[in-house]
Amino acid sequence: MGFMKLRIFTEPQQGATYDELLAVAQAAERLGFDAFFRSDHYMRIGPGDPGPGPTDAWVTLAALARETSTIRLGTLVTPVTFRLPGSLAISVAQVDQMSGGRVELGLGTGWFDAEHTAYGIPFPPVGERFGRFEEQLEILTGLWATPAGETFSFEGAHYRLADSPALPKPVQSPRPPIIVGGFGAKRTPRLAARFADEYNLPFHTLDDTGLAYGRIRQACEAEGRSRIVLSAAQSVAVGADDAEIARRAEAAGQDLAALRASGLAGTPAEVVDKIGRFAELGAERIYLQVMDLSDLDHLELIAAEVLPHV
Repeated sequence: MGFMKLRIFTEPQQGATYDELLAVAQAAERLGFDAFFRSDHYMRIGPGDPGPGPTDAWVTLAALARETSTIRLGTLVTPVTFRLPGSLAISVAQVDQMSGGRVELGLGTGWFDAEHTAYGIPFPPVGERFGRFEEQLEILTGLWATPAGETFSFEGAHYRLADSPALPKPVQSPRPPIIVGGFGAKRTPRLAARFADEYNLPFHTLDDTGLAYGRIRQACEAEGRSRIVLSAAQSVAVGADDAEIARRAEAAGQDLAALRASGLAGTPAEVVDKIGRFAELGAERIYLQVMDLSDLDHLELIAAEVLPHV
């Protein structure tokens, strides 16, 4: 194969400190992974110990920007409910500068109502969230595309910007890559085709992934676009033998049989084979969801036995 990029994807709301994220990001960089991504959540999802509590995604990435030098950094995905688009544009552009142009922005509607309730963040109905999502994409791309010395204004149903100097500018030109994801059949493909550099489908089967990619290609054709990067996110549990694979699946809170079917679980050879099947569908990047951030041996094994073969 030879063109699939493997990215490490973490879920710190499930229980991680900044120092643990730093160790994983630096290991991922040292081992040759393409990117370090994290979720953007303010509360643990599902039962279990809520400690040590959340870390802010963009504060984390700003710090990692200064503690790494080559690995790309991003969110999968930042909810539009958490931040106003103008201030988000400033944060992302600043982290892009701090990293020397290594930032990517995954953006989504938000879905986890409990975290909003817990921290006093308004959580409008899904229709309004999609409306805000579309306007935020217009504003972010509009601010970053405004030539130096000119101003940006926007009048929408949810946001209004008047005479913005549209600064600071990101390092990447024309802007940091924008990732839009999800299995939605209508609005998601339309927004991905219009605004995104990459479309990501998280945690779906090969069959569903093929269906979703087909919808994205149709939407891109309708938009007059020839190309968009296609990617997938998958839970991962790789081991040298069944006992090690089972231990890693359990540490990820997953049943091994289910994870073998729905994710990337097995020996390095099995996982290389399944990644190849995603490549056949058109995926160029796989985000490997690692849940046990203390298990750096897992990353070492993937880097040694999977990465060279995809």
